[in-house]
Amino acid sequence: MHIEEIITHPGSAHKDELLACALLLVEHPVPIYRRDPSDEDLANPLTCVIDSGGKHEPYRNNYDHHQFHPKAKPSCSVSLIFDALGLYDDALKFLDWVEPIEWFDCRGPGHTAEWLGVDRRALSRLNSPLDGAMLRAFSKTERLLPGDFLWETLRMVGQDILGFVRGLRRQLCYLAEHTEVWEVEQGEDLFKVLFLPRNENLPEEPTLGMGRFIEEHPSGREIVATVYPDRRSSGYGLARYRDNYRVDFRRLDDSHDVHFTHASGFLAKTTATSPDRLRRLLQSAWVGRAGAAAFYKNAEARS
Repeated sequence: MHIEEIITHPGSAHKDELLACALLLVEHPVPIYRRDPSDEDLANPLTCVIDSGGKHEPYRNNYDHHQFHPKAKPSCSVSLIFDALGLYDDALKFLDWVEPIEWFDCRGPGHTAEWLGVDRRALSRLNSPLDGAMLRAFSKTERLLPGDFLWETLRMVGQDILGFVRGLRRQLCYLAEHTEVWEVEQGEDLFKVLFLPRNENLPEEPTLGMGRFIEEHPSGREIVATVYPDRRSSGYGLARYRDNYRVDFRRLDDSHDVHFTHASGFLAKTTATSPDRLRRLLQSAWVGRAGAAAFYKNAEARS
């Protein structure tokens, strides 16, 4: 894709074309014009037309969705740009806001609320003032150029989104290559833990994407905790996965090589690096079903 300008519709702005423009600016730092496209614009592949024009022609850089059949799967202009970048599947999987934007833009707030299973008022209560301010500012402009505050802000947003999607994909590939699933025995119980060893190519955020990785792992439903390199020390962090109360790291308070346990028991930090020692700490933190039942009983009593 090579473009020299972006055109989107004038008047009230919506989140889908705003974000579509933001994504495009990352690799194409060109002016944005808010006007109706001409036939010449639609025929010129150097002009990228977003959310207007009645045509979806990626080979000409035309990305409108309003002409799609009303019963087609909800889509919107930001979806079309993700698809043009080869990132739609990952965006749909990694960004929980993509599908609601598609529904809202195609079906409106009432059907979107019904699809989400919430009261319609919940949508307005979750509106961000930042969203509103950005959309109103975008609505008031006819032209955005590099150096303009809003243009630079949109590009920053696009960089953040694409950086997250691409970075998370790289991270999931890293986790697939380097993690191990431990089977830990304690008494008559056998439980599974995801272990990420420390190595010289460790990512800056070792736990990024770990939850999504576990969801897709064949043993995902059986994993109760994770062990990962601590960014603040040469040791490891130990954490519950999905609030599995069969593990309580408060039981490690008196361990000589554990320097932090969270008051709720979901996390511990240790200077231990030996897999054998880490396994023993996990065994000590295991309370099993009886411990989890006691936790829920105490929680009910406190409420």
